[in-house]
Amino acid sequence: MDKVKQIIFLALGIFSASLGIKGFLLPNHFIDGGITGISMLLSNVFNIKLSFLIVLINAPFLYLGYKSIGKKFALISSISILILSVCLLLVEYPIVTQDKLLASVFGGFFLGAGIGLSIRANSVLDGTEILALILSRKTPATVGDLILILNLVIFLASIFALGIESALYSILTYFSASKTIDFILHGIEEFTGIIIISNKFAEIRQAIFEQTERGVTVYKGEGGFSNEDKNILFCVITRLEISKIKSIIEEIDNNAFYFTHSISEVRGGMVKADSLSKLK
Repeated sequence: MDKVKQIIFLALGIFSASLGIKGFLLPNHFIDGGITGISMLLSNVFNIKLSFLIVLINAPFLYLGYKSIGKKFALISSISILILSVCLLLVEYPIVTQDKLLASVFGGFFLGAGIGLSIRANSVLDGTEILALILSRKTPATVGDLILILNLVIFLASIFALGIESALYSILTYFSASKTIDFILHGIEEFTGIIIISNKFAEIRQAIFEQTERGVTVYKGEGGFSNEDKNILFCVITRLEISKIKSIIEEIDNNAFYFTHSISEVRGGMVKADSLSKLK
């Protein structure tokens, strides 16, 4: 990643996360999930400086990141968390709102945007993902399962520490942050793969070319029941184009078999042609 772009992402990420925490969440006694949520919960209960807890609790996970992911990643993440800690300690942010619903939603939005931007810059502001990644290698559970279990424990604890109302608003904060992180990482052009099996594959392939300018790969397959040779189409599209592709398929062959699945990242190849002539 370009150094200037990385610095900009990190700076915006730290500013956004600290604004979400100090401008929205802390004044209303809400927390988020993950290591940040644990730090905020302990800060509320024991009246310890949040800036100190964020560094202290993230430290062992950054060490694990150094051992399992790499020195550069751990160094950038450590610097990012230290700067976030300094911002929380020294920078005065206005209390944006004390409306609980607005505070939970927009606090989660700004915190999630900060975490998402830091990940885009090959860094983290929260060590939860590092912990879950390492544990997933040693247990049958997935990264997502482990993060969910950790957050369930945090929010159950917050019921006793902060009260059920604050805990419920904190869960809303977590969902707002999670959705914002997904959007920052994948954007509006989140990619989806679609696989199509049809006897009219050539017509469908050409229509996709002409109407969407998407590249299409043709696999050679065989029907498991009929033992007939099959041509299988595979196309990478954005989620905004799913309905368009479905319309193309059903207009040409109403009996076509197709399904979609999520794709986390696309690199290289020809996802979208610059012009139709390149596809012919």
